[in-house]
Amino acid sequence: MIPKVFREVIDLGDGREISIETGKLAKQAHGSVVVQSGKCMLLCTVVSNYKQSDVDFLPLTVDYREKFAAAGRYPGGFFKREARPSDGEVLTMRLVDRVLRPLFPKDYHSETQVMIQLMSHDEDVMPDAMAGLAASAAIQLSDFPFECPISEVRVGRVNGEFVINPSFAQLKESDIDMVIGASADSVMMVEGEMDEISEEEMTEAIKFAHEAIKVQCAAQVRLAESFGKKEVREYEPEREDEDLAKKVHALAYDKVYEIAKAGSAKHERSAAFDAIKEEVIASFSEEEQEEYGGLISKYFYKAEKNAVRDLTLNEGLRLDGRKTNEIRPIWCEVDYLPSTHGSAIFTRGETQALATVTLGTSRDANQIDMPSQEGEERFYLHYNFPPFSTGEARPIRGTSRREVGHGNLAQRALKGMVPEDCPYTVRVVSEVLESNGSSSMATVCSGTMALMDAGVQLKKPVSGIAMGLITDTESGKYAVLSDILGDEDHLGDMDFKVTGTADGITACQMDIKVKGLSYEILVKALKQARDGRLHILEKLVETIDAPREDVKPHAPKMVTRIIPNEFIGALIGPGGKVIQELQKETKTTIVINEDPVTEEGIVEILGTNQAGIDAVLAKIDSLMFKPEVGSVYEVKVIKMLDFGAVVEYMDAPGNEVLLHVSELAWERTENVSDVVNMGDVFDVKYFGLDPRTKKDKVSRKALLPKPEGFKERPPRDNSDNRRRDDRRGNDRNRDRDRKPRRD
Repeated sequence: MIPKVFREVIDLGDGREISIETGKLAKQAHGSVVVQSGKCMLLCTVVSNYKQSDVDFLPLTVDYREKFAAAGRYPGGFFKREARPSDGEVLTMRLVDRVLRPLFPKDYHSETQVMIQLMSHDEDVMPDAMAGLAASAAIQLSDFPFECPISEVRVGRVNGEFVINPSFAQLKESDIDMVIGASADSVMMVEGEMDEISEEEMTEAIKFAHEAIKVQCAAQVRLAESFGKKEVREYEPEREDEDLAKKVHALAYDKVYEIAKAGSAKHERSAAFDAIKEEVIASFSEEEQEEYGGLISKYFYKAEKNAVRDLTLNEGLRLDGRKTNEIRPIWCEVDYLPSTHGSAIFTRGETQALATVTLGTSRDANQIDMPSQEGEERFYLHYNFPPFSTGEARPIRGTSRREVGHGNLAQRALKGMVPEDCPYTVRVVSEVLESNGSSSMATVCSGTMALMDAGVQLKKPVSGIAMGLITDTESGKYAVLSDILGDEDHLGDMDFKVTGTADGITACQMDIKVKGLSYEILVKALKQARDGRLHILEKLVETIDAPREDVKPHAPKMVTRIIPNEFIGALIGPGGKVIQELQKETKTTIVINEDPVTEEGIVEILGTNQAGIDAVLAKIDSLMFKPEVGSVYEVKVIKMLDFGAVVEYMDAPGNEVLLHVSELAWERTENVSDVVNMGDVFDVKYFGLDPRTKKDKVSRKALLPKPEGFKERPPRDNSDNRRRDDRRGNDRNRDRDRKPRRD
């Protein structure tokens, strides 16, 4: 039976459009759509179990995968099969998850899975920009309890004009690369990188993106209506007891308020809150504890949250005693690790990051191999968040999605400040040693200093800050918090991280938890963030005010040399013999890359010993040496022969040429040693290829004065000799033909 297909089209302008289609594929899923733009097609399916899970959170899994067949390619590796998700895929999963999760009811705990797959790739379409739209559209066709449709778009700015979902080519020319997630009413998520833009410019980009999202949300509503919107499923909600909530609030609120107002350190504060919680629980009988145990804890957390928020809104004070715009004490140190190429410690309050820098060749670049993107990164940053940083003990099972996301944010913050002509591949690794509020921004700060300590010539230093927001819709009060704590991250209405130089924003990550946040408040928050960033930047510059002029003595020096492609083979040698011996002798690493555009070879020489690097450069100069006709060169005798001397060009060791006995002197030379000897150094003139021998011709006598009365002998006529040689050759051929052949 031919399936009935339902379809909606969204006009992006400039001839581009996005279609949302359902009814043809994956009909056993609770909701499925195909989202297409150009030749790019995403299949999204959603499924949620009807039975509630025995957990107190939403077990939501967002999975995004790119199939290599979508781009007509084979996966790498031995098994030729898609395996663990790449960092790029993980980042897309996080973008979608952050917008979807808050829109499910807080008491909905059914196992839920959103799967988005790239089934067909278009090199002019970036698929991650449509993943949020696909996920929301599929959910709208399901019976999930979900608040409202959302969508995500990428916004760029090319030649001063904003562009929705720019192509790869456009993005290279853009000074903004942001992904915005929103419903028709509220912006919920912002993440991206910028080229030192202002707070007002960032806000305008968000507004522009939100208008496009409103259109995409309306298209989802139309599709669901035409398909036949399902009734929202019934599920067993969490148990509630209003009287119990009031009792717990009365027992806990004032005590928590006083502890919060005291302004203590993290562990002291946590211990005090735990003690109050134990008191509250102990005020109930054993029967009540057994019956309401989970609810008592839930309502205590609610009272704690309200008390902390009210303290900030009413008195302008925070958990650690700071004012809303106050930054925690900062101390920094560079060159802490003696063996690394660069290192720095950044400590802000109870958050600490130790960053290291490693310098390498293009061979050390991070390879990107995705169906939608191929290439390499010459600057990349890795972020590690061990459990001891928060005083916990838990197993480490590989790199978490959070670590990938935080590392990517810090990388985007810094990469624009690494100069384009930096010869090195640069790897930054951030080890988070303590964490109580934005270790990713501590990573940006420690990374900046470590790069300058390593001698990477950063254009400008970069700092970062994590901000928070607390609002009260009834009273209209709000407070913007600078340099938030971990607790403030959880209880606030918005947390956003902003990085930048003294001249503008370079990256941001924002999660907005309150509906209808005004752009006025957003701009105020961004400007307060700027003040905080500049304060932190001063502390970084006090520690190291500029990049070191050169890399450290034990760090490798990098020299790049361009050579014509015709010399690459000579430098490598048969089976790599020349380059391998050269690396061994000079204790350097030599990497050769061919530029298909210029048809030249790019030779990277990496070594800690300058003498070794100089030796490699001398070898390259020697290989590329081409004497010019009519020029004079200094040579050295390296071999004596009966008919001349082999000489080596002093400017190009290894380049040899025969100085014939007839070119030693104007007078007749019987023995070569009568004129020159081994090791003699003198000048010769280069005449190019000798038409008779087809070999390079040099002359010593051409630079000597011709003796008075000297007469040149006429050139010898070799025609008789040639005829005699031809006759001898013919005779040999006849004799060979007369010999009987052996079977």
